[in-house]
Amino acid sequence: MHEDLSPLIAATTHWLTSAYPASGGALASVLCEVQARQAVTVAARLRYPTPMDAALVLMAGPGGSARVDWVAGADGVETEDPDTHAWRTWVDEVVLSWAACLLTDSELAWRAVDALSEATEPASAPPEFRRLVTPDEGDRRAAALLRHPDLLAPVAGLHHPQLLERLEEQGQAFAA
Repeated sequence: MHEDLSPLIAATTHWLTSAYPASGGALASVLCEVQARQAVTVAARLRYPTPMDAALVLMAGPGGSARVDWVAGADGVETEDPDTHAWRTWVDEVVLSWAACLLTDSELAWRAVDALSEATEPASAPPEFRRLVTPDEGDRRAAALLRHPDLLAPVAGLHHPQLLERLEEQGQAFAA
C-alpha cells in the first residue's frame, strides 16, 4: 500500500466484526477478523490505488460510520465512551460496502484480488488473501454472519455498482 491506511482498515474491520460477530469462541473470532481484514484491505487498495488518493483520505478523513450504522440498524446505539466515537470516524463507508460485496461473492473477490495482483509491481506482490477468496469450512463456520449474503445485502448494496465500475476500469487499464 502506498500510504499507511491502517487506521481506516482497522476501524472498518472492527465495524464489520462488531456488526457481524464470529460464532464459536476465540479461534472463530480470529478467523472472522482475518477474513474481514483481508476483504477491507482489498477494498481499501482498490478504493485508494495511488499514493495521492491514500494521502487525501488520511488528511480529510474517510467519513465515518453514521450511514452504515443506520442501514445495518445500529444507529440507536449510544455510548458515553469517547473512544467508541473516535474509531467510528475512521470507518470508510465505500470500503465497508465493497468489503461486504467481496465477503459475499467469491467470484467478485477473485476479480478484486486479481486486479490488485495486476496493479502491483512484481517486486511488491500483494499479500496472500486465501481466507477471503478460498475460505475453508472452518473459516466459513467462524464467519457465518460475516459472509451471509442476506445479512450483508443492505451494506453491500450501498456501493456495489461503484465496485463493479472500479473493477471494469482496472481491467481496461491493464488491457491497454
